[in-house]
Amino acid sequence: MTGPAALLWRTAGTLAAPLLPLYLRRRARAGHEIAERLGERRGCAGGARPPGRLLWIHAASVGETLSVLRLMDALAARLPDLAFLVTTGTVTSAGLLAERLRPALAPRVRHRFAPLDVPAWVARFLDAWRPDAGVFVESELWPNLIAAARRRDIPLALVNARLSPRSARLWARGAPGLARELLGAFRLVLAQSDEVARRLAALGAPRAACWGNLKYAADPLPADPAELERLRGLTAGREILLAASTHPGEEALALVAHRRLTAIYPRLLTILVPRHPQRGEAVALEADGLVGRHAEAPRLRVARRAAGQEPGPATAVYVADTLGELGLFYRLASVALVGGSLVPHGGQNPLEPARLGCPILLGPHTWNFAEPVERLLAAGGAVQLAPGPDLAAALAREAAAVLREPRRGQAMAAAAAAVAADQAGLPDRVAEALAELLPPRADRGAGQTLAAHGTTEKD
Repeated sequence: MTGPAALLWRTAGTLAAPLLPLYLRRRARAGHEIAERLGERRGCAGGARPPGRLLWIHAASVGETLSVLRLMDALAARLPDLAFLVTTGTVTSAGLLAERLRPALAPRVRHRFAPLDVPAWVARFLDAWRPDAGVFVESELWPNLIAAARRRDIPLALVNARLSPRSARLWARGAPGLARELLGAFRLVLAQSDEVARRLAALGAPRAACWGNLKYAADPLPADPAELERLRGLTAGREILLAASTHPGEEALALVAHRRLTAIYPRLLTILVPRHPQRGEAVALEADGLVGRHAEAPRLRVARRAAGQEPGPATAVYVADTLGELGLFYRLASVALVGGSLVPHGGQNPLEPARLGCPILLGPHTWNFAEPVERLLAAGGAVQLAPGPDLAAALAREAAAVLREPRRGQAMAAAAAAVAADQAGLPDRVAEALAELLPPRADRGAGQTLAAHGTTEKD
């Protein structure tokens, strides 16, 4: 990649490299990195490359990681000799990958944190792992990393691609040449929707297509059966409002809705599941203090799961601040708000509750999942709150409508489940296309011999 924008980005990455270790150490102190694995962010291998063919999958965070689990299963079944290198950028996604991999697949998978986009660091990473092909998931397009892979003739695919109208405009106005070079590096480009495919094609993606959305084909979120039964026993006879994967600002709105709903449903339990579990203590303090400021209302009785507390009969709000347990609470809930949608974050994945028979409420900000949301709304599988000054009142009103009419909630859940099950065969189709990017089994593949690539980047 030789255009001015690519050169500027490459230069910026090189100049920033001396400062980035300090940045990484600060992130580690805040819990956003694992201190013992910071070398991976500088491209250090942290282990030996497995023998044979290796497919590299880059899935930036939790949603992207979960969306490719069934794709990996399909590839593993098709290619018994294939090993996987999965790179992610967050501690949470690394933990969930370890939890969700099927036991039969886990020995074939290596996880590493993705190198920051410094030319020397991405060169070190690729030279150590020598992947035979690479798969980027959704929307992470790192110019130096992609350029380095292209120089090594590593076949690349972009799957389940996502590109908002705003991002498309920014690329088109600010760096159209760089966008064309980046997207031109991919031999296969599969978008989440036809609309996204058109945006990518306009920016230069060759033969961009939409075969479906891998998030429709993901497995249901898991839940420990014994723990689910135990929680059902603790909450029997109570209405449960779940606010799932919430972001700052949303818990306060859910708590105001809780106060309104308790006038009708005095035994209501509201469960708050913050998107980032480390916020749990702050969320619990907010829950206890927010209602406590109102003289006419008693202080909320709040329990925190990470602190070992239970949702007892006197508990009004339960903060579920643990990792990987959202499947428990979607199964437990009477009605659920999908977080990230009451504030302008763009929404979290509404297909997760759709697979678990839970009536779905959405805030007005859902552009991250525009196409699934459109299908859910059209099918009657979800209700979306209209933008307005009092989202808490709207949330209380729509939650009350579902709680008041159980048959309505059941119909919503059935419609949502049908939408979520629509593309069960997609992982097999995508796996077949990705298999064609890999060298024949007898050929050790692109990137195996460093001398073939003439890499010259220095630390």
